[in-house]
Amino acid sequence: MIKLYSWTTPNGRKVSIALEEMGLEYESIAVDIGKDEQFDPAFLEISPNNRIPAMVDGDTKLFESGAILMYLAEKSCKFMPAYGSDQYWKMMQWLMWQMGGFGPMLGQAHHFLKYNAGKSEYSEQRFHAEANRLYGVLDRHLATSDYIVDELSIADFAIWPWASRFEWHRVDINAYPHVKRWYLELAARPGFQRGYKVPKDVGDVPTPA
Repeated sequence: MIKLYSWTTPNGRKVSIALEEMGLEYESIAVDIGKDEQFDPAFLEISPNNRIPAMVDGDTKLFESGAILMYLAEKSCKFMPAYGSDQYWKMMQWLMWQMGGFGPMLGQAHHFLKYNAGKSEYSEQRFHAEANRLYGVLDRHLATSDYIVDELSIADFAIWPWASRFEWHRVDINAYPHVKRWYLELAARPGFQRGYKVPKDVGDVPTPA
């Protein structure tokens, strides 16, 4: 059985949502990053970068959420367009957009706007502005597409958990109506709701007012 080592973060939830939507059996193992459990030597054997999520599937050990999503899509034959197709490369570019921008920049917004408010006005302004810019990019894209590509894919699984922390970003999601429509549609899916509560139930999916 797949073993998922994870915590209640957007990167962790990407994978648990994917596993739930794909219908794959897995065991969830909590790695409490608030207690520095990601530095445990046993965990480092799986994830040498000290980060969750990580996964073990038989002899396969993987870290980095994007790589895990691609592995699971190939394993399940779900939520990934045919290799080499236009939709495949469209999905890949948005997956990379999340890995290189929407995740890291919003992570900085979390750091300065939520956990260290008042310590650096420059940093708060910089990352709040960048958060809104990225939401704008996503909103313009979703104005012409129901999902990130024509059908639900691992790109949606990657991006949605970061959008679920819109309150942490001080972003009014109502200002981005296409993001809001997409966000609420996916939030209503049972697989997203179950995956959001792995490995620990910390409350329901946030809903914009």
